[in-house]
Amino acid sequence: MNGVSADMNLRNAALQRSISRRRFLWDVARTTAGASVCSFKALGQTLRAPSPAKKLIVVTFGGGARDEETFAPEGQRFIPRMLGELIPCATFFTQVVNRGILGHYVANATLATGCYESFDNFAPTSPRNPTLFEYYRRDSAHRAEDVWVIAPSNGFDRIGASNHPGYGTSFGATMVLPKQLLGRFATGSSESFDHLLRDSYEDTSRVSASDNHATSLQLLADQLKLPVSQFLAYASSISSPDELSLYIAQHLMQHLAPNLLWITLHDIDVAHAGAYSLYTDAILRTDRICAELWKSIQLNPEYKNKTNMFVMPDFGRDGDFEPGGNGFQHHRTGDPLSRTTWMLALGPEIHENISVDRMVESIDLVPTLAAILGCNASFAAGKPLAEVL
Repeated sequence: MNGVSADMNLRNAALQRSISRRRFLWDVARTTAGASVCSFKALGQTLRAPSPAKKLIVVTFGGGARDEETFAPEGQRFIPRMLGELIPCATFFTQVVNRGILGHYVANATLATGCYESFDNFAPTSPRNPTLFEYYRRDSAHRAEDVWVIAPSNGFDRIGASNHPGYGTSFGATMVLPKQLLGRFATGSSESFDHLLRDSYEDTSRVSASDNHATSLQLLADQLKLPVSQFLAYASSISSPDELSLYIAQHLMQHLAPNLLWITLHDIDVAHAGAYSLYTDAILRTDRICAELWKSIQLNPEYKNKTNMFVMPDFGRDGDFEPGGNGFQHHRTGDPLSRTTWMLALGPEIHENISVDRMVESIDLVPTLAAILGCNASFAAGKPLAEVL
């Protein structure tokens, strides 16, 4: 198949997904109006006047989830809080296309830079292009403590800063890998945290912290103002790594109130294990975590009426009948279903109950966020999304 035909197939698939998602939202609007925190009135109606937002939280809905388990009628039971609490408050982009490499680290690096990064997904390398964190810190003179990235595994540890000349670690985010913290502080504990310490769902290795890394992890815990005993007690009560990331995010919001917080959720990638029930359980959990973050914004005076939140999957997953694919289990074929996804944008400067059906791309996120934050994403290849500016 030549490039023109492939692009046409992708555009057609994205359009069909857009139509399907929009039709589903109309059905939700008719059946759930008035039932949520933000009344679900007719799509396209603005419910509040814009006011200045000073903070930004980005959630990358990692692991990839298909419409069959989210926006299709048979999937709605897996995203009840997104449908009932978030979409009524949001501008919803129904067709977002990722034209890049469908690996989680490289795809999230693409989301963070606004350029299709092309390095090996499993290589220990920094993004080639400047990240949003670097643009923001260099243009506004914010400290590293004002910009945090919560990442799911060791493979993401370089996503906070690029190796681009003129930017780099001097302007990067403060990185938190909750599993590394847990692995360090659980040493010698009588509790077993093995279910939380698997590095990724495509790798059976366990996260561990080397001795020469222990000091930096302790300094990070001190910087987080994170009591180790409290952290371990919470970890012993949860079932998934993403819940640990939520805990760190809420702790950061409560104690340090950073201006820019980027969180990558990754539980959904358990689909690689081939168990459909684990995959759908992870979607339900991710749905809850996104809603809990939005709730935390509303309950925190440092964030309420000052914060925009964006939620966006890195990509989808293979279709059930695609040759060479394994349906929900993987994202290897690069077929239109695995490349077509969606985005939610919420906040005091963003219209509610808006559905945007035109095709946009993953790389449009950074120029949009940079415009909101007032910095110049000069190397980003995407275009700002006028609907949220």
